[in-house]
Amino acid sequence: MSSSKTLLITGVSSGFGRALAQEALAAGHRVVGTVRHTEAKEAFETLSPNHAFARLLDVTDANAMEGLIAEVEQNVGPVDVLVNNAGYGQEGILEESPLDAMRLQFDVNVFGAVAMIKAVLPYMRRRRRGHILNITSMGGFITMPGIAYYCGSKFALEGISEVLGKEVAPFGIAVTAVAPGSFRTDWAGRSMVRTPRAIADYDALFDPIRKAREEKSGNQLGDPAKAARAILTVIDSDAPPAHLLLGSDALALVRDKLETLAAEIDSWEALTCSTDG
Repeated sequence: MSSSKTLLITGVSSGFGRALAQEALAAGHRVVGTVRHTEAKEAFETLSPNHAFARLLDVTDANAMEGLIAEVEQNVGPVDVLVNNAGYGQEGILEESPLDAMRLQFDVNVFGAVAMIKAVLPYMRRRRRGHILNITSMGGFITMPGIAYYCGSKFALEGISEVLGKEVAPFGIAVTAVAPGSFRTDWAGRSMVRTPRAIADYDALFDPIRKAREEKSGNQLGDPAKAARAILTVIDSDAPPAHLLLGSDALALVRDKLETLAAEIDSWEALTCSTDG
């Protein structure tokens, strides 16, 4: 990056958040990272005593965010970049998965991100500069059986990011939704919450998908460190994208989805237009 910035990254204990924090620190930037436990706070700050600042935060606690951001702005400095990274995956057939699981998935992946944005925006807007990055997923474009709640949360965050970008562009604030494919993180491992199986009718469809995901965990194509460097490139851009896919698998799958969608739209065009007038 061309100049030193202060990044606020949610969820820096592991995965993308940790990788991005480490790459940013190596590049000479200051990082404020949110964690949920005191042990993780101490471990993060040892990465770079003068540049790594940890703050305790549960992203479902929206009431804590305004105070946290005010404290960071006063004691660390202006937040140049917000990266909403904290999140997890809820796996389970929709009919089998309780609504409470969906509520929690959206509380973390959507409401937590939006609450953090709302806390940071007044400062960025007054300064007429800033960059907000929301880590979504290729699951915000494509879908597969067994992760309905997760995909729903990521579709929502993609849409919110796009709208927000249009609202804050006049203030010099950029918004980028970053959609990774499969990476070697804990997403499909210990970080995933799995609903127990209960309905035999879904066995043939879903059991092979769950088994393949478990076996692939830790051996995915994507390298989190390379993803982190790609994100830093976007942050350094004078014209960052509204949407960024990460990984050749995400690129192929999303392109295929868009081609299929275009073909379906064309196939039903006459009926679509029949409702005019």
